[in-house]
Amino acid sequence: MFNTIVTPRFGDIDGLKHANNISIAIWFEQARNPVFRLFTPDLDLSFEKWRLILARSEYDYVGEISYGFDVDIRTYITRIGNSSFTIGHDAWQNGKLCAKGQVVIVHYDFINKKSVPIPDDIRRSLEEHLVDAENIGKQ
Repeated sequence: MFNTIVTPRFGDIDGLKHANNISIAIWFEQARNPVFRLFTPDLDLSFEKWRLILARSEYDYVGEISYGFDVDIRTYITRIGNSSFTIGHDAWQNGKLCAKGQVVIVHYDFINKKSVPIPDDIRRSLEEHLVDAENIGKQ
């Protein structure tokens, strides 16, 4: 599991003094960087090096996130397929689960415009962060 601490910015907060729903999506994207580095260590976004494409995303807002307190984003792998995998995220603030989500990422060849199998060495690295479904969302 990867942990990323996010400090909500003033601009992340809406008129009700809660984190705006789009902020959660941005924070979860930021928290995926350690997973992206497994595929592209320098995070080079050139077509020759970048091999991932987002196929699906979903978010559940289960509590309030407020300004003035850090948010702990926990990132883990929930499924590994032949050419795709699912990343899960939990956002915790003050010991409470506030948001959760998941995205499906495809290992993709942008030049030939097709999915490609996940290399064995990267698959092993992903497996190190594989979380059992019954443990998701627990502190």
